Amino acid sequence: MQTIIKNKKVNVQNWGLLDYKTAWDKQAALHQSVIDEKIFNRHNEDEATATNNYLVFVEHPPVYTLGKSGKSEHLLLSEVELEQKGIQYYPNNRGGDITFHGPGQLVVYPIIDLDNFFTDIHKYLRYLEECVIQVLKEYAINAGRLVGATGVWLDAGMLEKERKICAMGIRCSRWVTMHGIAFNVNTDLNYFKNIIPCGIKDKSVTSLQKELGRQIELYEIQEKFKKHFSAIFEAELTQNKK
Repeated sequence: MQTIIKNKKVNVQNWGLLDYKTAWDKQAALHQSVIDEKIFNRHNEDEATATNNYLVFVEHPPVYTLGKSGKSEHLLLSEVELEQKGIQYYPNNRGGDITFHGPGQLVVYPIIDLDNFFTDIHKYLRYLEECVIQVLKEYAINAGRLVGATGVWLDAGMLEKERKICAMGIRCSRWVTMHGIAFNVNTDLNYFKNIIPCGIKDKSVTSLQKELGRQIELYEIQEKFKKHFSAIFEAELTQNKK
């Protein structure tokens, strides 16, 4: 049986404002590099080394993305209208339905070898949600989960008041994750009027800015997220200087 060398160090990268497709390509390259490390280790046990983990923070120009289980009709704009509004659109290979990424939203892409932590996708999703829940708690916002849905919600279980503040969609191959979460901090919520967010028709979307009545620096949220990610995943974060 192969001996797995566990590595709980996670390299943090901040890509700033970056085109979605460019970020997706960079993500895919990191994801594949970790898979390649795992394959090498499997066939070269005497030379095996610990696999790498990454935690990427990024902000995207306006873009709609559609997960592999989503429905294209949940995009309520034509190609012409998308072009007129300057919004990109990409079907991709993550789980989930349609969502929006744009300025003022903190997007987090953990590229994690779960063999270094635990091989349980549901636990992984709940841990990511918990990171956001704990960040919101620091602003006296009581957030939680909605039965039958992923992501982080406010007033879950209160029907007409339920609203989503953080969407989630991941891909996992050979226990290596990619894609992640989209946390609405100062996001322009008008963009969500052009889609049926996450394919859920009777729920609304919110942002931290809307709930607090003021803007919050993304860097501040990023630092709080890192703190809770480190504690919840019992990970050691290392900062990429590039």
